[in-house]
Amino acid sequence: MPAGPLLSILIFLPAFGALALLFLRSDDHEWIRRLALSVSFAEFILSLWWLLRGVPLGSTGYKLEEFHQWISLGAHGGAAETYINYHLGADGISLFLVILTTFLTVVSILCSWNSIQKRVKEFFIMLLLLEVGVVGVFLSLDLFLFFLFWEVMLIPMYFLIGIWGHERRIYAAIKFVLYTMAGSILMLVGILWLYNATGTFDLPTIQNLLQSGTLALAPRTETLLFLAFFVAFAIKVPLFPFHTWLPDAHVEAPTAGSVMLAGVLLKMGTYGMIRFCLPLFPDASKKFATAIAVLAIIGIIYGALVAMVQPNLKKLVAYSSVSHLGFVVLGIFAFHAISMQGAVFQMLAHGISTGGLFLLVGMLYDRRHTFEISQFGGLATPMPRLAALFLFVALSSLGLPMLNGFVGEFLILLGTYQVHWGWAAWAALGVILSACYLLWSYQRVFYGDVTVEKNKALPDVSMRERVILATTAVIILWMGIGSTFITARTATASQSALDQMARPPRAFEAATPTSSQPDRTAVVPQDPSGTAKQNSLERLGTR
Repeated sequence: MPAGPLLSILIFLPAFGALALLFLRSDDHEWIRRLALSVSFAEFILSLWWLLRGVPLGSTGYKLEEFHQWISLGAHGGAAETYINYHLGADGISLFLVILTTFLTVVSILCSWNSIQKRVKEFFIMLLLLEVGVVGVFLSLDLFLFFLFWEVMLIPMYFLIGIWGHERRIYAAIKFVLYTMAGSILMLVGILWLYNATGTFDLPTIQNLLQSGTLALAPRTETLLFLAFFVAFAIKVPLFPFHTWLPDAHVEAPTAGSVMLAGVLLKMGTYGMIRFCLPLFPDASKKFATAIAVLAIIGIIYGALVAMVQPNLKKLVAYSSVSHLGFVVLGIFAFHAISMQGAVFQMLAHGISTGGLFLLVGMLYDRRHTFEISQFGGLATPMPRLAALFLFVALSSLGLPMLNGFVGEFLILLGTYQVHWGWAAWAALGVILSACYLLWSYQRVFYGDVTVEKNKALPDVSMRERVILATTAVIILWMGIGSTFITARTATASQSALDQMARPPRAFEAATPTSSQPDRTAVVPQDPSGTAKQNSLERLGTR
């Protein structure tokens, strides 16, 4: 691949598209939609072309890196000058999350083609700016830059829910922002603490300092830092019991907002756990692994049970996300290569299948302006194509073999079983329950007699909707059959996240404390013989 600002172009191309939209007349809805679609489609094609070529199969470390000194922070410690760096890079994990983001942005614009009729220009500007924030999060390798994009993402999502949402949109938008900001404050404190200890915000540099033993965190310090990062990510996932903002946000958001929220925004939490919690704080991760696994299993079963009794179809799909993301968290904190692979795959599969379910629910809402299951029934008669596609996407979500949902959940359960069979046994209940609530809801919505007179004349899917759903169905089937295309490219990065948890013995662990001193970072002297450095290099391999 040629060197150049490829990742910067991927991040900021939607921002230039949003800027171009400002020059169009507000009432020129057709060209506004065309320009937004053209920019998002170009972004998707570029992400496919550049990232799949730029991150070769089996490659280690970060590829397509961009590094520039950005903001001078003055002297720190022994350094005459320290900087916030503009540092970007991609690996096997961020590769597919960026592609998922760019694909779902195209889908979100297409599904909003006719349903958004007020403030059309502003709506598509917000969608493109949301894409900027999410892609930036997945490609940032500087902690400050990561936090900046993390916060940038909040603003357009707040407006998408608050302006174009449904009846309780203001309540849902404020709740979404307050929950996320609460976690962000904790993460910011942790980021500032790491800078104070290391003199840099650069993630690979901090990882190397910790892994080589140059910087060692005292147990209490590592625990507090882990919790600061983990709570922020757990809220975003959301992990039980931090999930209460999600159903409101999903139900009140427009269809495009729900697709982006379920498809990629929730994955920012699990991505953060893999990228930050495990490599930076391995001892604390292991210390809290059992508690986190229990919360994940509770979320799997609780989310499924609550989804089963929902009278609101969109809220049912929202609670299914709580259940499915519980599998991802469980796979991460099982610390097994197979379950980690499954967690990464499930992040992608959930983005496609649950995004597809929200698309289908949104299409029903466009026709009936309600999410209540009691207002449907027998819809397979007037809408046979939509009913068939809904069933296909629902089967992928419940984990039918040969579809994408099966691969991720199977790998997670397989890897988790080798670590703790009890966790896998309890989590497997979620697979059974997901079949119950999805198939039962499908039966009530599409089978039986048409009980509401309005439903008899409902139109089936249009050509635009057919293209969207057919593309989604093809991807679902391809991910289920050709899963090795993805797993072969995520394997090295997934294993790397586990390898980075290795640590040399800490200096203070061998010493007996003689007095009660404040818990602080221990900086371990360098080994004059270079043995420690050599061991670190051997552990890193060619990373």
